[in-house]
Amino acid sequence: MAKTDIRAYSKYAIDAMQLMGKMIRFARIERGMTVIELAGRAGVSRGSIQRIERGDPGCSLGTVFEVSAILGIPLFYADREELVRHNARMDDKLALLPERVRKPAEDIDDDF
Repeated sequence: MAKTDIRAYSKYAIDAMQLMGKMIRFARIERGMTVIELAGRAGVSRGSIQRIERGDPGCSLGTVFEVSAILGIPLFYADREELVRHNARMDDKLALLPERVRKPAEDIDDDF
């Protein structure tokens, strides 16, 4: 069943998705891979790769990131260690936020 929700995206987001799709297509062609080969490596359908390359906003972010990683397209940092370090720094910064800006944990009522 097709999704009936219509989501509005900013021009910036649309441009970014289209750019990412073009980068993926370029990298795939440059490496001599077919859509079917890339789909097989990523574990998705040929249609999913085609949608990603068109910049379709309905594609899973995880799938786009995985396809980018397979093709060697750096998303944040080319070096994985730098990505891990930056991720850890962000965890530290988030932990330093005052309690009032953090969402309070909700008690789960599991008494039936």
